[in-house]
Amino acid sequence: MNAVPKILVDADACPVKEEIYKVAFRTEAPVTVVANQRIRVPDHPLIERVTVGDAMDAADDWIAAAATRDTIVITADILLADRCIKAGASVIAPTGKPFTEDSIGAAIATRAILADLRAGAGGDTIGGPAPFRKEDRSRFLSSLDEAIVRHRRRGA
Repeated sequence: MNAVPKILVDADACPVKEEIYKVAFRTEAPVTVVANQRIRVPDHPLIERVTVGDAMDAADDWIAAAATRDTIVITADILLADRCIKAGASVIAPTGKPFTEDSIGAAIATRAILADLRAGAGGDTIGGPAPFRKEDRSRFLSSLDEAIVRHRRRGA
């Protein structure tokens, strides 16, 4: 059997943790759930919890240091995604959107533009991300399955 990638989860605000666990159990992929505070995870040998404390970017730094070509990182954080892609990891947003070398530059630029717009709004609210939908959950499951299959095929 080909190697199964390790899944690293930026867990503090991740809306798809339960889906990740289900895929992990089915595919026997080990999962490391990284958070700034202790969160509940299934009591299962495939699931590891890492609590990094509340220092700024501590979870991001831990995940980026652990990311390799043998990992799939789950995060909505564009800057963390960029760091992990540079380390060779596959990266998927909780909405199922993959971050790739080809798409990350545009995502970073869009993030910067939106940050500038919010900063210049002067108290007016500029919308944040779209609400998480059932379709996002379904797309995420499909993307995670595809990423695991790709890793297995290349002998990750």
